[in-house]
Amino acid sequence: MRALITGGAGFIGSHLAEALLERGDSVYVIDNLSTGRLENVQHLRSHPRFGIAVETILNETVMDRLVSECDVIFHLAAAVGVELIVSHPVETIETNILGTHMVLKLANRYLRRVLIASTSEIYGKSEKVPFSEDDDRILGPTSRSRWSYADSKAIDEYLAFAYHKEKNLQVTVARLFNTVGPRQTGRWGMVIPRMVTQALRGQPITVYGSGNQIRSFTYVKDTVRALIALVDSPSTVGQIYNVGSHNTISIKELAHKIKEMTNSPSEIVYIPYEQAYEKGFEDMRIRIPDLSKIRNAIGWEPQYTLEDILREVIEYFRANPHAM
Repeated sequence: MRALITGGAGFIGSHLAEALLERGDSVYVIDNLSTGRLENVQHLRSHPRFGIAVETILNETVMDRLVSECDVIFHLAAAVGVELIVSHPVETIETNILGTHMVLKLANRYLRRVLIASTSEIYGKSEKVPFSEDDDRILGPTSRSRWSYADSKAIDEYLAFAYHKEKNLQVTVARLFNTVGPRQTGRWGMVIPRMVTQALRGQPITVYGSGNQIRSFTYVKDTVRALIALVDSPSTVGQIYNVGSHNTISIKELAHKIKEMTNSPSEIVYIPYEQAYEKGFEDMRIRIPDLSKIRNAIGWEPQYTLEDILREVIEYFRANPHAM
């Protein structure tokens, strides 16, 4: 298989590229390096079945060539991280909506298989857990940029299914729940790499809000395994699937666990949302996926525990202090 990965120099994209190459596929990635890093794929650049273009997916000339030469597109390119979303709302909306439209338009032109990476943010402030793919969505007002990411990814999903319904495009949507692991940076607000970095440096471990927010965390290798299996299965075309884990924990408990596992002298400090992000910031109180649909479709289950995940991330930053 010849695979194109948008956002392929990013955290998830680089792990996906590795997995595809390991099983014998050819991989080409495109990334504008806004949040991705060349270091993530540096070890792949000499591989005979790997190529990279440093360019935006909004460049239709480049994208047309790449799509025409692939069999399947893993569309991971997106604005990511709460801090980026809040501080760059225009970039968030344009990257997510216009970028996805470009991918779908060209995939339809060349009749390519597509997987769209969406997000658990889609569910908004709903507290009907676990979240199922057909659940209603509850979001805050449009005056709060926090929700622009969820809405832009919802438009991505609408576009994907419009292309499937009207033009029979072979597309699948995967809603990712807090994927974490080596190479992820805390720069844009990702909680585990941020806290691990703070703990290893002996800096205060910052908990935003009350810390009572409940999250589930999925190891990147589990996520990659799900994405590949979803694309490989013809039965998943035209469907949405949660990709997550039942590794649930409150954020304040997570801070204490990271402090313990790193044997860090750091104190745990609570920071109000309006100080961490912006006045009026809203967050999701709980985020837990229902995995029955993906389990029934492809037999996928996450294999890594939260302790496994934290151990891997801690070891990564200890071995790569420059990445902190």
